[in-house]
Amino acid sequence: MKLLRNKLAVTVIVLSVSFLAIIIYSVKRDSSNPVTSGAGTALNPIQKAAYTLANKAKGGLDFFVNFSEVKQENEELKKKNIDLENKLIEYGSLKSENDRLRNMLDFKSQRSSYLYVGAYIVAKPDQNMLNGYIIDKGTKDGVAKDMVVIAPEGLVGKIVEADTNWSKVQTLINENFAAHGKVGTSEVSGIVRGYKNNDNEALAILDLLPINAVVNKGDVITTTGLGKLYPKDLRIGTVVSTEEDKIKVNKSAIIKPFVDFNKLEELYVVVPKDGNKTEIQYKD
Repeated sequence: MKLLRNKLAVTVIVLSVSFLAIIIYSVKRDSSNPVTSGAGTALNPIQKAAYTLANKAKGGLDFFVNFSEVKQENEELKKKNIDLENKLIEYGSLKSENDRLRNMLDFKSQRSSYLYVGAYIVAKPDQNMLNGYIIDKGTKDGVAKDMVVIAPEGLVGKIVEADTNWSKVQTLINENFAAHGKVGTSEVSGIVRGYKNNDNEALAILDLLPINAVVNKGDVITTTGLGKLYPKDLRIGTVVSTEEDKIKVNKSAIIKPFVDFNKLEELYVVVPKDGNKTEIQYKD
């Protein structure tokens, strides 16, 4: 079978060379010679067929050359597209960071009576954000137990343990968390603590409100400053629904925190300038 294919290839090559020789010979002959003219005339169909095949071959070669160029251009465009996408992602990240810093600077300018220690989350105990975070700042950085922790969006929680190089943060979505909170600019207030709804979503609840308290969906919940454990008017979240307890004769407001605890990476520990490290109090 292999020998047959080789013979066929040799035959094709020989015939091609023969046709080419005849065509060249016929073109070079003097066209006035009747014999030659006759031969040329007889060969015209062969010349035409050979010319057509040559053009097709040339067209095929041009196609493959152009295809190679188009493929290369396509690869270059893909690379440029990837570069543009990366730049857009980088721009979005920088814009998000600038927005966070701007919000933080606004907060600092309004609360210049405190110092702010920036920190990054380095671990989550049991990989559960309900159990809090471990941050990379500790007592050597001025951080102490019971200090408040915030993000540009609002309240995160407080320090429950501080060591030399790290500290543990308890978040406001933890059921053991407690802080005085109020509804908007009103005098309606209660206790904020962690809460889970029927969908197991980590939220917060403003509990022990009077049964006749006016609380509407979308109302902003902030800290009251009572007890000097938290600075006044720290943003906590917005009301998503309310519940009434006819037996205890009180009302509760379910809160969606402003801070997205699933995406939280950096935060700030609020340090009183004249605070006693053994008894943290926030004075407005």
